[in-house]
Amino acid sequence: MLVDSHCHLDYAPMADDIPGVLARARSAGVGTLLTIGTKLKDFARVRALAEGHDNIYCSVGIHPHEAKNETADAARLVELAAHPKVVGIGETGLDYYYDESPRDQQQANFRAHMRAAGESGLPLIVHTRDADDDTAAMLAEGRRAGPLAGVLHCFTSSHRLAERALEMCFYISISGIVTFKNAEDLRATVRALPLDRLLVETDSPYLAPMPMRGKPCEPAYVAHTAAKVAELKGISPAELACATTANFFALFARATPPATPPSAP
Repeated sequence: MLVDSHCHLDYAPMADDIPGVLARARSAGVGTLLTIGTKLKDFARVRALAEGHDNIYCSVGIHPHEAKNETADAARLVELAAHPKVVGIGETGLDYYYDESPRDQQQANFRAHMRAAGESGLPLIVHTRDADDDTAAMLAEGRRAGPLAGVLHCFTSSHRLAERALEMCFYISISGIVTFKNAEDLRATVRALPLDRLLVETDSPYLAPMPMRGKPCEPAYVAHTAAKVAELKGISPAELACATTANFFALFARATPPATPPSAP
């Protein structure tokens, strides 16, 4: 069984074909999906997807791109995270590549999410791009305030940031980018990462892996990413699936493994 540890089921085109998306995921051996909150104003829609399906869970948070539009309040995040289908806080973090929101607002929201994660006991889902030093420094700051667990999702940053994250007991999640022609640095990092700290994801509808590149991504395609990661780690796809699924349920402890695993692809 595989888990798509980060997708956006409320985004088009997936939102228009949830039964088909779920059927194709199951046929590809994907048993559990985590759909991610990026705006509080849209959270009810994200939560409804999780409420309607046993194998879908969700998170609550404000994407760094949205920091200019929504201010994170730790108490409000904790309140929303009390729902049993909410298994994580985020996505949150820092994006200095696009800089769609002022950096001070991104940082303020990041701190609020870290407080919410600490207070709720739920893991933090971190987006970071071109912000390695500040991300590492802020995570260290958050951990000084109390226990903090989480994942750096869609990892494309430096091996140094990966090492810092591992030191802080965070997980690293790998998307379809690992299959891209120009991603050799990322592949080198994946080869070096410990298997017990790896997750796989699609970040769908974005970043479809090879050989699906150019199509809207969907959870079924995590099988292609997982196959590439298994190749890089020198293990079988089945072993990779077993490890990353176990890692997911260890980190997102509120989620429950499905009683009936999906069929293998």
